[in-house]
Amino acid sequence: MFSDDLSIYSDIIDLQKEIAKNVISEDTLHKEIEYICGVDVSYKKNIAYCSAVIMKENTLELIESVNTKSIVKHPYIPGLFILRESEPILTTLKFLKNHYDLLLIDGHGILHPRKCGLASYIGVLIDKPTIGVAKSILCGSIMEDQSVQYDGTVLGFTIKKEGKKQIYVSVGHKISLTTAIQIIKRLIKKEEWVPEPLRIADLNSKNYLNFDQDI
Repeated sequence: MFSDDLSIYSDIIDLQKEIAKNVISEDTLHKEIEYICGVDVSYKKNIAYCSAVIMKENTLELIESVNTKSIVKHPYIPGLFILRESEPILTTLKFLKNHYDLLLIDGHGILHPRKCGLASYIGVLIDKPTIGVAKSILCGSIMEDQSVQYDGTVLGFTIKKEGKKQIYVSVGHKISLTTAIQIIKRLIKKEEWVPEPLRIADLNSKNYLNFDQDI
C-alpha cells in the first residue's frame, strides 16, 4: 500500500527546495562531451523497469546497457516525480561500468515549480552534468521564441520537429540551457522526436517489461 501520510510529502518538498539551491546552471565540463547516458523507467503492475544506456555522442554507438527492476514504493504525484523514480534510476546507474560525461533523464530539471525536478535531483545527488527532457509541461508558459518561462524567468525550451510531438528541455545540473538545447538537438535523429539515448533507454525498459516472466 502507498502511504498517504502528507508529512512525508512535505519533507520531500522541503528537500527539493534545498536541492534547488545547489543546482548549477552553467557549463562545468572543460572538455568535449564524448559519452552520454540516457535513463528511463517503465511500469507494469507494481514493478518499475529501469534501463540505462551509454552512447557515443558523435556516432550514437551503443557502448553499454543495463536493466533493473524494483517494487514501486510511491504513486505518481505531479511535481514529486522524485519519489517514484529516483530510487530505480540511482540503483540502475550504479550498475554501469563505463564512464559517461552527461546524463539525460526523462523528466524535468529546473522547469519545475520548486526548480528541482527529477533531473536536477539526480544531477545534484550524483554530481554530474544532467539535462531534463520531458514529454509534457509541468509549469510555465511557452513563449514565441519557444522558451518556457515561469515566474518571469526562462527555465526551459521547447523543441518540436515538423509532424512530431514536442519535448521540453531544461537544465538538470552543471550545464547551461543554451548548451543543453544544442546537445539535445544533435541527439535527435531525423525521423525521431526524442534524443537517441533516451529513446533507446525507453525501448529497453519496455522490452524488459514485456519479456519479464516473473510477473
